[in-house]
Amino acid sequence: MMPRVALITGASRGIGSATARVLAERGFRVVVNYHSSGPEAEEVVAGITSSGGEAVAIKADVTAPDDVSAMIDETAQRWGGVDVLVHNALIPFVVTSFADLTWEQLGGKVDAELHAAFMLTKAVVPGMVSRGYGRLIYLSTGLSRRPREGMIALGTAKAALDQFVRYVALELAPHGVTANLVAPATVGGTTVTGQLTPDRVRELGEAAPMGRLVTPDEVAHTIAFLASADSGFTTGHYLPVNGGIAMD
Repeated sequence: MMPRVALITGASRGIGSATARVLAERGFRVVVNYHSSGPEAEEVVAGITSSGGEAVAIKADVTAPDDVSAMIDETAQRWGGVDVLVHNALIPFVVTSFADLTWEQLGGKVDAELHAAFMLTKAVVPGMVSRGYGRLIYLSTGLSRRPREGMIALGTAKAALDQFVRYVALELAPHGVTANLVAPATVGGTTVTGQLTPDRVRELGEAAPMGRLVTPDEVAHTIAFLASADSGFTTGHYLPVNGGIAMD
């Protein structure tokens, strides 16, 4: 059987780059999507190929329809259709209170979050359905269920994404295509962490029963299970990766 093809958005650093590496180690052909971090994306690709894996970096703005179409077309020409979509790209957002929040900031974040997920899903699902196999994995956050001061824009947008994914999972279940959410707590060494003060980062780590922040690799290994054939009866789920900070 030919290797499965995994497209990972926002894969030049953090969770995305860790996921690209882990999936490549498990035999996937990996598309390392990036928007503006070309050198970092090429470094991820070089690391994968030097270890015997297959990877390519493709530049695309996941909020731009033409970019998404071109990325899917380039992937199809190189390796065929996308078997696994990992939508990890972080759409920019403001950290602010409701008192200072504008509708443009909140509405813009919600619109961009759903637009990107919608376009990517629309682009890859027809091929998955025709092959009777597909894995759709979206990065959410615990903030979509449990609010934290200043994170109203991110938490609201991700809550909308969560419900979108459940509807997608319901519709695609008969076709061998699963759709799931992975919701990390604060991840060390990522863009979101960089927006917080060092004291706040330390406090968040100490608040977890395990006494630290989750790592990108730990999130990547959860994603890798959902990307595998072994996860075929798991769909419509929201999987926290939070070290026990919230137990459902």
